[in-house]
Order: sequence, then structure tokens, then C-alpha cells
Amino acid sequence: MMLNNRIVFLNGDYVAWDHATVHIMSHSFGRGSAIFEVLDLHNTDDGPVIFRLDEHINRLFRTAALLDMELSFSREGFHEAVRNTVKKNSLRQGFIKIVGYYPQISFEIFPPQKKLDVAIFIIDPAKDLVDHDFSFERGSTACVSKWAKLDPRTVPIEAKVAANYLNGMMARGEAARRGFDYPIMLDTQGFIAEGGTESVFLVKDGRLMTPSLGMVLDSITRKSILQASAVIGIETFEGQLLPELLYEADEIFLSGTPVKALPVRQIEDRLIEGTPGPLTRKISVLMDKIVSGRDNRFKDWLFPVGEKGEHTI
Repeated sequence: MMLNNRIVFLNGDYVAWDHATVHIMSHSFGRGSAIFEVLDLHNTDDGPVIFRLDEHINRLFRTAALLDMELSFSREGFHEAVRNTVKKNSLRQGFIKIVGYYPQISFEIFPPQKKLDVAIFIIDPAKDLVDHDFSFERGSTACVSKWAKLDPRTVPIEAKVAANYLNGMMARGEAARRGFDYPIMLDTQGFIAEGGTESVFLVKDGRLMTPSLGMVLDSITRKSILQASAVIGIETFEGQLLPELLYEADEIFLSGTPVKALPVRQIEDRLIEGTPGPLTRKISVLMDKIVSGRDNRFKDWLFPVGEKGEHTI
């Protein structure tokens, strides 16, 4: 692993990976109050680009507002900091994580202040992490979790805050114990919600369906798939989906930042023949073209790190 070679943005400075630390008794460690965004960096013929950087920064500010937090930088400041962090690490593809956190030691449940410290990390999974055994052609397996998705009457579920992800962690652990790759959680009203960290899409009679907002995270990948599908003429539907549809759908796939379309070949004891299905494959190909800069209809979704030719590895 090469993590020790990575440079981290930390409150306006650039420090070595091992220096990006916080005390174990900090509020964000002890109370789960860290907020974050995960973005993807893609290599294109015009150089490395960040996928929908503006949407991610806007959502970061939305999370901070929902939790009555204050960020230390403007939107423009975050744009610059993210780009500079990519440059300093000389990467053309990978994942970027922005973290806002309270570093102060605190025994109280209420945060010690409103303003957050900020760190930005970038990694290349192929070099920095253990490879994930993913195969689009093989697909994945999923089960219906016994754990319900957090109810919006308890916490703001659209906030990307560390504490909320215990919900997905419990569901993912249950799925693993049952021999499945991923969980699919229902909301507290009994409708399909989402996976541990993934959006859920179903295909029935050529129509792409996904749970409506309000009970699920406003995923940027989810939004992008819906918008791109509409442009190429795929009929889409957002609404309350009964769990029975999982056993009737022609295709099922999960989506998130790391993988835009992850086919599900089995849900509980039901094997879905023909996985990956034709519409899942079509969307996967479309998203690959978009993030690689080969579809000019979506060029404004890609934010260049620098001028063409500026970055050499």
C-alpha cells in the first residue's frame, strides 16, 4: 500500500498522510459528528477530471446546514483545495474524500463549537487498498435486511454524517453473515429504501424504477443515472416501491460512487436470469462514457483538475 506517500489537505495546509490525525477523545470520533463527501476522479484524454464536484460541494454545505455546523472554506475554496490535493498526489484516477470534523476533546454530546476543521484525502484503490473482487459480468447477491432504514423523523437522513452510517454497517454485517454481498433495507413504512451505502434500481417492462427521495439519501450517482437515462429515452419512475417488486423485477442493480451500476444476480433465494440485464448494461456503458469524457452531452459534469497536459505521471 502507498498511503504513506499521500499528501493530505488539512485546514489550508498540505501535510503527510501520517500527520493527518485527531485525538481519540475528539468529539467527532466519540460522537460520530464528522461529515463527509466521497468523489471519484477519472482519467480522460484531456487529463484527470472530478465527477460532479459542484454537486458534492453543494451537498456538503447542505449537510452542514442541516446539522447547524459551519465550514471553514467557501465553495470556491473547496473547489481549489480538492483540485490542488489531486495535483499534489499526482493521481489521474481514484477516490477523493472530504471530511469536516470537530477535533476538540469533548465529553459532551453537544459539539464544542459550530466551525469544523477540514481534511481532504485522495487514494488510488488499486495501489492503496486491498483490491475489491468485483465483476460486472458476474454481478452480486443481495438480501432484504431485517434492519430498517433510518426514519427522517429521528435524524436528517440526507446528511452525510458518520453517525448515520451505523445503520448501513449493521445491515451490511447481517448480509455477510447470511452469505450475501449486499443488504437492501426497507424504510419504516415497509417500502424499498436503499442498500448499506448504495441506491437501489429496479427494471420492470423496460422502465427504470427507484425509491423516491424523502426516505433515502439524495445520492449524486442516483441523480446522475436518472438524468442520463432520461436523456437517452429510458422511462424512469421515482416512488414508493413495495418489496414484492424485488421478486418481480426483470433486473436489479445497485449504484454508488465506486460502481455506477452493480448488477444483482440473486435477491434472497431468487436467481435473476440474464444478469447483467440489457438495461443495466446500457446504463453502465453510458456512465462509463460520461465519466471518461466520451459523451459531450454531459461534459459539464466533469471538472478538470488542470489544463490538458499539465499532469504527468
